[in-house]
Amino acid sequence: MTSETSLDLTPVIATAPKESRRRTFVVIGVLVVAIGLLLSQGMLHSLDYFKTVSEVYKDRASVGIKPVRLEGMVVKGTVVRTSHGADFVIRGKKSEIVSVTAIGTPPQLFRPGIPVVVVGKFTTTTSYSFRATQIMVKHSAEYIQKNPDRVKGSDGSVR
Repeated sequence: MTSETSLDLTPVIATAPKESRRRTFVVIGVLVVAIGLLLSQGMLHSLDYFKTVSEVYKDRASVGIKPVRLEGMVVKGTVVRTSHGADFVIRGKKSEIVSVTAIGTPPQLFRPGIPVVVVGKFTTTTSYSFRATQIMVKHSAEYIQKNPDRVKGSDGSVR
């Protein structure tokens, strides 16, 4: 039998080796960076940018015949409904114009004098003839209030 005096009952504090702690911090750091990259890439790829007619006129060569979203104001008196969709002209801030041939049924809100974004591509690398596969009508009053100098009707009104 042992006596109480020979037993050491002092509490022992368990410590993890430094290497184990370091590995844990590295794993957590890698996970945080990986999640951050995945989130930022997802956000970047979900953004859809468009070019304005004025921007295309400044640097037509950069667009070429690549697919692009093009924003402009539908010029009054130019909309012609066709069996394949619609033909119309959009303009930029000044007198820049692009002739659009849209394939498919235009949206219900589509009409002359409103801002639109057309999705498609130019017919040649130097032309201002655009073949659209989609027409998106821009009708948000909030957007127009934030960008009053960017989108105005051909009669000067804001829509």
